[in-house]
Amino acid sequence: MTAVRYDVLGIGNAIVDVLARADDAFLAQEGLEKGIMTLIDGPRAESLYRAMGPAREISGGSAANTIVGVGMFGGKGAFIGLVRNDQLGGIFRHDIRASGVDFETPPALEGPPTARCMVFVTPDAERTMNTYLGAAVHLSPEEIDEERVAASKITYLEGYLWDAPPAKEAYLKAAKIAHANGREVALSLSDPFCVDRHRASFLDLVAGHVDLLFANEDELLSLYEVGSFDEALQRVRGHCKVAALTRSEKGAVILSGEEIHVIDAAPVEKVVDTTGAGDLFAAGFLYGYSKGLGLDLCGRLGALAAAEIISHYGARPEADLAELAKAVL
Repeated sequence: MTAVRYDVLGIGNAIVDVLARADDAFLAQEGLEKGIMTLIDGPRAESLYRAMGPAREISGGSAANTIVGVGMFGGKGAFIGLVRNDQLGGIFRHDIRASGVDFETPPALEGPPTARCMVFVTPDAERTMNTYLGAAVHLSPEEIDEERVAASKITYLEGYLWDAPPAKEAYLKAAKIAHANGREVALSLSDPFCVDRHRASFLDLVAGHVDLLFANEDELLSLYEVGSFDEALQRVRGHCKVAALTRSEKGAVILSGEEIHVIDAAPVEKVVDTTGAGDLFAAGFLYGYSKGLGLDLCGRLGALAAAEIISHYGARPEADLAELAKAVL
């Protein structure tokens, strides 16, 4: 069996986030549905970029954010995702490597540019995301590095990329490699938008290939098409080894067979921007899980990381997560 080199390997969209403040009037003017992620094409991406106010460019992508968070806790992470050989692709490559993550996927030499996500943050801290997937969505089985998957305790997949057939094939290839080597596979449902589009195939993926499921309350209700969290909780039980279910200010519920843990939300002085809250919850949880900690401690680490990320703009931590974790461990 291949020796372990990584705690968590993430596979997902390689995106550069472009964040700007906005008010509800701007969202209405641009026809943006508040608080959700919408896929857009290249011309729309250019139009929104011209319309938005002063912005910050930060390397992002859901799984990439999670893997960076794992590294900041002290874990060893790797990432597989596709960028183009352009300026934003160079930014993404530099940023993720500078954070200590192993990223060796060769850039595309032709085709769409590197993906970008325009994130509009309103005063109530809601984020409205408009994503042009560009090169990222063209990830294929060819980019799946078998050795890296085999050498990772956990392979973490983001639901945002479960769209184009080649990406689905890439995910299934990675899951099969992981399980053939005695490793585990985790999946984030990412967004109710993703669940609505791919409910049937997500259910098959969860039941047949996923050990650890991450979902927020809205995503879980959509997945099982039920009206209450308790109903969804009963439906997900037994579909995977562990389900980590987040509920915003209500905290989280961690479910594994008959074992259940209710995790309080970590305190935060002021919620500034909810971008990346789920990504960083997954980071804390996966770090703890990869180190063999109990599910309650994994959940508390996740809550701690989520609280840090919503206290400032952007989906990459600004505080020392390893230092913050000492209060929990």
